[in-house]
Amino acid sequence: MAGTLRFLEDKWDEKLAATLDEPELLRYRSNLLGSDLRITNFGGGNTSSKIEMIDPVDETKKNVLWVKGSGGDLGSIKREGFATLYQDRLLAIERIYPGVEREDEMVALYALCTFGANPVVASIDTPLHGFLPFPHVDHLHPDWGIALAASANGKTRMEEFNAEFGHKLVWLPWQRPGFELGMMMKRIVAETPDCDGIVLGGHGIFTWGDTQRECYLNTITVIDQIGQFIEKHHIRRGKPHFGGPRDAAREDRKKIASGLFPVLRGAMSLKQRLIGNYVDQEDVLTFVNSTLARELAHLGTSCPDHFIRTKIRPMFVPWDPKGDEKELHELIEAALEQYRKEYGEYYKAHALPDSPALRDASPAVVLIPGLGMFTFGKNRTEARLVGEFYTNAIHVMQGAGSLAGEVAISDLPQAGPAASTDQFGKCENYIALPPSEAFRIEYWALEEAKLRRQPAEKELSRRVALVVGSGSGIGREVALLASQHGAAVVVADRDFASAQTVTAECQKIAGKEMALAVAIDITKRETIQAALEATVHSFGGLDLLINTAAIFPSATDGLITDAMWASTLEINVTANYKLCDEAAKIFKAQGIGGSIVLTSSANAVVAKHGSEAYDVSKAALSHLVRELAVGMAPVRVNGIAPATVVKGSTMFPRDRVKASLTKYGIEFADTESDDELRNKLAAYYAKRTLTHIPIDPRDCAEAILFLAGPKAPVTTGHMIPVDGGLVEAYLR
Repeated sequence: MAGTLRFLEDKWDEKLAATLDEPELLRYRSNLLGSDLRITNFGGGNTSSKIEMIDPVDETKKNVLWVKGSGGDLGSIKREGFATLYQDRLLAIERIYPGVEREDEMVALYALCTFGANPVVASIDTPLHGFLPFPHVDHLHPDWGIALAASANGKTRMEEFNAEFGHKLVWLPWQRPGFELGMMMKRIVAETPDCDGIVLGGHGIFTWGDTQRECYLNTITVIDQIGQFIEKHHIRRGKPHFGGPRDAAREDRKKIASGLFPVLRGAMSLKQRLIGNYVDQEDVLTFVNSTLARELAHLGTSCPDHFIRTKIRPMFVPWDPKGDEKELHELIEAALEQYRKEYGEYYKAHALPDSPALRDASPAVVLIPGLGMFTFGKNRTEARLVGEFYTNAIHVMQGAGSLAGEVAISDLPQAGPAASTDQFGKCENYIALPPSEAFRIEYWALEEAKLRRQPAEKELSRRVALVVGSGSGIGREVALLASQHGAAVVVADRDFASAQTVTAECQKIAGKEMALAVAIDITKRETIQAALEATVHSFGGLDLLINTAAIFPSATDGLITDAMWASTLEINVTANYKLCDEAAKIFKAQGIGGSIVLTSSANAVVAKHGSEAYDVSKAALSHLVRELAVGMAPVRVNGIAPATVVKGSTMFPRDRVKASLTKYGIEFADTESDDELRNKLAAYYAKRTLTHIPIDPRDCAEAILFLAGPKAPVTTGHMIPVDGGLVEAYLR
């Protein structure tokens, strides 16, 4: 079947493949296919191999089906990510199959076919692979393949494709994935034994081979050649995509998007907070600015893998990009009200007594002419993937339009036992799934079970935290702890290199997309604004603002100049006000509350000689917390008041530590390391407390995130001491 590839690359390494056993070859094949989003989506598609193995019980040879486990991703799957089933037992299930009305009951039986002590859950696509009589099978959702499958003239075009490229693909009408579809595939292959692939109407494609290499090559060849076929028809048709342009992209779209993003995120997060993603790439702009965009968007997507993430349809905001951006707020509000109304009607029209409860009726995808696409998910990766999946849907609609012909189609090839022609939506040549079928997948009990198998979300999941001063000390510990608790973290520090180092640590904890480094000087509004804009651009908004940055003025002669006094109050007090004042704009735009925690000190209430500037600044900051709590409500504003934290603090350089040790008569040697000297000083300070325990940056981080997070929802204007029991700091 191998032919010339124009778009895809044959990445198979024969030398590497020769070193792998059959399960590893399946893993290798899967990873190669999943490495290119033109071949399949993240988490989408399935691969399988039927491999002869020794039964661990009776030591006889058995034919074992290895198939991608439920929820796995081909691009990253490991050997242990595949489900393994006795092939003969799986085939035997056919004898007791009660029919399509009860096909979901069969899924429970897959576990009884498990080979070995394999905990991986077999997916609902298992029978689609098991009942095909081929050693190696690929089921993928390439944009080109779905475009053919979702075309009103798809079957006719498939036959033209077969003739042009020498293939023998066969067509099946739409059927929800499951046991019934497996039976349909078994029958059509038996009826056409020389076929070399299956096009599933509105869904995707199946290809296969006698060897791992042959299966891989057949798959990428068919996909590439369908791409060639679609491109040729587009050129021949000579018409612009999606009915041609209606609007033009705004030159200032990124600026408008940054201002609009918190508004959108707040509107989408009324039920539960969501993380956002913004896309203005060329293919998305071509779609949202087109004549048919609104109609196509309302039809919804075709492939089940798409709308599981994107919902049945996106929300299209009918804005004229030539107009005033101030109109957007009202238009979004009206569009959202209409979307939620329609979604509720969709649920009510198709829900059965045993259907899962109505989920969040807010859209996952928002399309705005002139600007692009905003997408939302439970974390940054999910939000990005939602955008990728809808971009795939755009490519599908584009490809289907390219395949349009001059002859009107009366009977759609996607129509069959599951849905008649009149139930499918159509625009240009693109066919979307009937709402009833979309509902049967979106609210499928088996999909609900898959959702429930996902691990519980962490305490700070779905929250965006901007941690200022997090390049070291307390701030670093806050950033790391927030990452451990599931937050999307922006590491902000005047020392950008340190911020990058801490960001890398956070990314190791939570993933590369869940942490961002920014440079900031909190004495300058423009850098505060830039940091907040970067936060919004990356995650859609802000939930937690934490500042640990401060300065302790010191001089070798012990004298504090007027300039030092002024800079101490500027950094420790005024800069905190500026930071909160700028963040308030985002909190207000979101309208879903938020939390701020500032870092004061035990010195705010302990008067002593030699630290007047620092002490006064922290006393002012403590009261600023109370003032901001009043002025920014319902945003909560709190603070912590630690005693001296020596460990990891940039306010304790080696010279200051040595000076303090000398002041307190503590012996030390110049050969001792910075950490050894700091530990001696911290131990001395600890002796002045009731607990005799040095204050660790982690102790402060725990207190900060307690105040910032959901465990203190009714606490505001409060200051928590983290001082080990420093009697001198007791309020009186």
